[in-house]
Amino acid sequence: MTTELSSLPRIAPLPLGRAWLVLVVVVLAELMDLVDTSVANLAGPSIRADLGGGPMTLQWVLSAYTAAFALGLVTSGRLGDLLGRRRLFLLGMAGFTLASLACGLAPGAGFLIAARVGQGLFGSVLIPQGMALVKVVFPPEHLRKALMPMGPVMGLATVAGPILAGWLLHLDLFGSQWRAIFLINVPFGVLAGVLGWGVLPRHSGEDRGTRLDLLGVGLLTAGSALLIVPLIQGRDLGWPAWTFVLIAAAVVAFGLFGWSERRSGHPVITPSLFGKRGFVVGLLIVGGFYASLSAFVLVLNLLLQSGLGWTPLHAGFALVPWAVGTAVATLASGAVLAEKLGRTGLHLGLAVTVVGLLALWWSTAHWGDALTAANLAPALFVTGAGSGLLFIPLFDFILGDATPAEAGPGAGVLNAAQQFAGALGVAALGTVFFARAGESVFTAAELVFGLCAGVCVLALALVGLLPKHAAR
Repeated sequence: MTTELSSLPRIAPLPLGRAWLVLVVVVLAELMDLVDTSVANLAGPSIRADLGGGPMTLQWVLSAYTAAFALGLVTSGRLGDLLGRRRLFLLGMAGFTLASLACGLAPGAGFLIAARVGQGLFGSVLIPQGMALVKVVFPPEHLRKALMPMGPVMGLATVAGPILAGWLLHLDLFGSQWRAIFLINVPFGVLAGVLGWGVLPRHSGEDRGTRLDLLGVGLLTAGSALLIVPLIQGRDLGWPAWTFVLIAAAVVAFGLFGWSERRSGHPVITPSLFGKRGFVVGLLIVGGFYASLSAFVLVLNLLLQSGLGWTPLHAGFALVPWAVGTAVATLASGAVLAEKLGRTGLHLGLAVTVVGLLALWWSTAHWGDALTAANLAPALFVTGAGSGLLFIPLFDFILGDATPAEAGPGAGVLNAAQQFAGALGVAALGTVFFARAGESVFTAAELVFGLCAGVCVLALALVGLLPKHAAR
């Protein structure tokens, strides 16, 4: 949720029937984004087998979306204020739908990567506007009731995503192979766009006094691109000198971004956020955790499909215990544990995640090519449960003491950090995996699972720097 919700000017809410239709449109958009990420991970080996290219190609197909999505999230909330949330929501939905069509029709790997960048950019425009619209169309007394279904729906999507991807790849509709996972967005995008055109309010409390710091946006984008490109391409090319030059240039760009933010009258990131311990430490924890999570999902899919020769459908069903563990623990954490346990809940979530990753490492090392879905299920369920216990309380700590003026920009940075950390995890730990996979895919997977556990241990140590309870 990247647009400031708590301080949006209140306008007259819509009749409840129309407000619920707005929620349906927003949920459709959220589901398209969530499912798109999970299905692409599962389809990675099939995409590589069809379009060719080396490990670098697969890393780009996955990272292009998340990196572009992260970069767009930082500014999309402010763009909604400038240009209108209805307009940007419909533009984002149309662009995301067309980019999905382009992905499904891609004639080669380069075209697919470019289309994935388009998907990410339009998705970053689309998603933040939706929740801001929900905030203003419901009367205050009905808003909490409206948001209650979001958690279970997202949890169900987490479970259904891998199964849907495996099923579509298994059916191979009209010989579409992996292309169906992107083409399925098209009818849902058209439906959401048409419905949104009819029900979204034309005015939703925008702040037309908002300004966009183009220099800050440019420096942040340049720094991020300069970092991701060498991380993905360096290993395949033997780490030539220019990769280190780009990494050094990224450090310079981020330094200039920090300098420009201090001088800007309309900074991209509200500077006062970095004076809050919970926000700074929480972002570091988010970075490590999401980098590990994204790398773990990528490597597990490669292990199951490329290493063991499983079909995508088989691999999709094997991931269900992880998705179920995540969904169940997220609901339990939001309903019971987050408020009662405080910082201890974060320790618990990360500790359980570490146990699950170590169990996954042991299962891979112990069973080898005799690995089955049943062997994997306990470790995957525990890993998912740890992740689910962490999500809600961690976000409470990061944004709990944010003022109304800081809440929107802070949420934007948080969501961007999640996505960008995921892209870096795929780039860095994916590179480690492919560097060792030539010797043994099992040894390579064990190494990455161990590294993911190690990164989560570092995040666990950082939790001690947070206050004992999230601010309210």
